[in-house]
Amino acid sequence: MHTTPDGRPIPPAHADERAMLEAWLDFHRATLALKCSGLKDDQLRLAAVSPSPMTLLGLVQHMAEVERNWFQRVFMHQDVPPVFGESNADGYALSPDRGLDEAMAAWQAEVARGRELIADASLDDSGRLSAREAAHAGGQEISLRWIMVHMIEEYARHNGHADLIRERIDGVTGV
Repeated sequence: MHTTPDGRPIPPAHADERAMLEAWLDFHRATLALKCSGLKDDQLRLAAVSPSPMTLLGLVQHMAEVERNWFQRVFMHQDVPPVFGESNADGYALSPDRGLDEAMAAWQAEVARGRELIADASLDDSGRLSAREAAHAGGQEISLRWIMVHMIEEYARHNGHADLIRERIDGVTGV
């Protein structure tokens, strides 16, 4: 496996569909971790720009919730609670007692659980959306392929946010 100079896995130029989707998802997961590396707790809690309360720490927590939602709730039909409690269902709210180490551990646990759940699944296997979610996706049955493409999109969008927040904190930019 080849890596970027900052250590992120480079998706292969040629691979089958499953390997390509997994590689791009792993690349974007590694990008979010990179955006948070080397920062102090107060920097991880710095909001993007007013009026947005979005922070790097909040993004890590949010992506833990996103991982749980799509792989456990939607794809595997599991009834699991929000990662950081019912009062923080989207994961963005920060707790003064929870720092990056705990949030990263929770996020990595959700990533590992998602990988485990889909390891033997076909890209054509389906999960099921709620009626509310289905209104945005065009139907309740949704393939693992769709979920994985959506996860790549979700990470890519939030990595753009993370890049802007990181640039505001210390001027560090990058892909």
